[in-house]
Amino acid sequence: MVELLPSILSADFAHLADQIAAAERGGGTTIHVDVMDGHFVPNMTLGPPVVASIRKATRLPLDCHLMIDNPNEYIAAFAEAGANWLSVHYEACPHLHRSLELILHHGMKPGVVLNPATRVDLLVDILPMVHHVLIMSVNPGFGGQEFIPFSLHKIRRLAELRAELGLDFRIEVDGGVAHDTVAAIVQAGAELLVAGNAVFGAGQPERDARALLAAAREAEDQMTVSKVAGGKSKIH
Repeated sequence: MVELLPSILSADFAHLADQIAAAERGGGTTIHVDVMDGHFVPNMTLGPPVVASIRKATRLPLDCHLMIDNPNEYIAAFAEAGANWLSVHYEACPHLHRSLELILHHGMKPGVVLNPATRVDLLVDILPMVHHVLIMSVNPGFGGQEFIPFSLHKIRRLAELRAELGLDFRIEVDGGVAHDTVAAIVQAGAELLVAGNAVFGAGQPERDARALLAAAREAEDQMTVSKVAGGKSKIH
C-alpha cells in the first residue's frame, strides 16, 4: 500500500513537534528527515542532535536521508539519535556494500539513494541488501523544486528489477511529489512518497497530508482495477 512520508525540510521548525503531529493525523506513517552538509549538496540542514529531539516528539519511524560526504562516519550517531531507516547516496559511497552493512550493524533499515542522472541498473548487486531505494526526482539540496519527468522511467525500471530478482524492497520517491504528479508517480510503481512542500507549505499539514494521500490511494486503486481488468481480458 502507498504510504506518505512527510518531509520536515518544509516544516515550520519553530513548531516542529506540532507540525509532525498534524502530518501524522493526516495519514503520514514515517517522518522523512533530510540531512545536508553543504558539500555533497549545496545546502545545510540538521544533524543527529535535532534527530534526537524529533525522536522525543513522535513514535513514528524516522527515515533519515544522508545527503553528505563520508556518511560512514555518522551512521553510529544517527542510530544513537533514534533513526529507524537510514539511506545513503550511491554517489557518496565508494564502498556502498560496506556502508549498507554498517547501517544494518547499527540496527537500522538500510536504503540507497540515486540522484536524477544515476542509472537504476547500477544497483543490481546490492538490491538484496536494502529495505528501500530512494529515487530523487529533483536534484537534491532544496525543497519546492519541480518533478523531473524522466524519473518515472527510473521508477518503472526499478519495479521491473524488483520483480525480475524476486525481491521485496520498497520504492521511495522524493522531489516534486504533489497533487499534479502523485498519480503518475504511484502508477509508475512508487510506494513511499516523500512530500515536503505539498504537506507543510500552506501551513495546514493535517489537511494537506490527508488530501495528498487520498489522491495517491485513488491512483493506486485505479491501477489495481486496470490490472484486474487486463487480466480478465487475457483470460477471455
